[in-house]
Amino acid sequence: MASCAALSPSLVEYFEGEDFYRCGYCKNESGSRSHGMWAHSMTVQDYQDLIDRGWRRSGRYVYKPVMNQTCCPQYTIRCRSLQFQPSKSHKKVLKKMLKFLAKGEISKGNCEDEPMEPSMEDAVAGDMALINKLDLQCDLKKLGDNLKESLEREVKKKGKSTKKEESNEFIQSQDKNEELGSGEPSHAVDVHTAPKPGKGADLSKPPCRKAKEIRKERKRLKLMQQSPAGGPEGFQAPREPKTKPNQPKSLEELIFESLPEDASHKLEFTGFLCTSPLEPENPPNGPDCGYGSFHQQYWLDGKIIAVGVIDILPYCVSSVYLYYDPDYSFLSLGVYSALREIAFTRQLHEKASQLSYYYMGFYIHSCPKMRYKGHYRPSDLLCPETYVWVPIEQCLPSLENSKYCRFNQDPEAADEGRSRDPDRLQVLYKKAILPYGVFKQQQREPGEEAAVLQYASLVGQACSERMLLFRS
Repeated sequence: MASCAALSPSLVEYFEGEDFYRCGYCKNESGSRSHGMWAHSMTVQDYQDLIDRGWRRSGRYVYKPVMNQTCCPQYTIRCRSLQFQPSKSHKKVLKKMLKFLAKGEISKGNCEDEPMEPSMEDAVAGDMALINKLDLQCDLKKLGDNLKESLEREVKKKGKSTKKEESNEFIQSQDKNEELGSGEPSHAVDVHTAPKPGKGADLSKPPCRKAKEIRKERKRLKLMQQSPAGGPEGFQAPREPKTKPNQPKSLEELIFESLPEDASHKLEFTGFLCTSPLEPENPPNGPDCGYGSFHQQYWLDGKIIAVGVIDILPYCVSSVYLYYDPDYSFLSLGVYSALREIAFTRQLHEKASQLSYYYMGFYIHSCPKMRYKGHYRPSDLLCPETYVWVPIEQCLPSLENSKYCRFNQDPEAADEGRSRDPDRLQVLYKKAILPYGVFKQQQREPGEEAAVLQYASLVGQACSERMLLFRS
């Protein structure tokens, strides 16, 4: 017989679905249930395949919630790190950290982690409303100045007086001959001369006008200024090339923004392998640090304030847990570390192109405090029946109606990775590796076959053929 190490270093002991126990989320004394196995050792590929079937490790114990029976169904969630854009709340946390490092300042009310925003759309809408308001005030002032200059140039050229009627005639002639980027002609604008002292209203200030109209006028005036003498009648200036809007700062730019030389604090990071069931690997096409489990330490002025544990796997960085000094909770270290780990995933992707996802553990919609993971967008949830990834936006309506949901909308879809031939499952028995088809021919204890078949269905065909199931 071949040795265990020659075929696969993964060695597990499986435990059938345990009795119901106390839920750590809703505190139900007998509401939670899961399957579990003890991992004596495990390859990173095997664990990657397991978490893509709803498994999760806590130390050496690997467990899978019984989704249709547990009180708080736990759905595996992953963030597509390459497309990730920090939300308004994320940016606030990063800026707060930079401000603290640079100046040592702490804003009021920062004694607890920042709550996540109700929705990204609301945050964006709020930002745009403020930007439009400030931009409108600026445009109104520029419009009055530019319009006045254009009229003065035209009057000087033709040697005519600045009568209100002639000015209006000039502007209206431009309107008829010029089309804007929207394909619609601009509207005529009445230009008012300043009233004599003590007579009439003060019309030197531009009247209130619609933002769309102002944008059209601003573009038209720019084209006029580019033409000779402000643009004679009948002249159609070339359209101004569109300029790209200001690009928002990337996640990396926000995190690694330079600090002043006299910064009040210094934040450093160290990473190193840590003890776990995952066997470290360093293939030539993998990341420079290799695969396996790592500690990421956060040092502030020489003092360790937080430690994050991550698993670097063939297709993802999986966040295991974070623990930190509660004296520094005002820095929102939970959110900050998640953003750092997303940036780290993107960095690893540059060397290992297949590694592009950030796994955040379980998303628990029935527990409001655990919904924050859904704010790292774009993200997907794992269908608990077919094990395909579905965008979270498509899953949320179903979760509002039911705790347990099948996200795959195709009623004919099935688990493609399911165990089709249990006899090929590998068993370690008395220091020998046997296919289950051979092992089951021996006299076994009652109920053992049912347990082995359950294990095979939960881990899938690929893992059942690679991993060794220990049997005594």
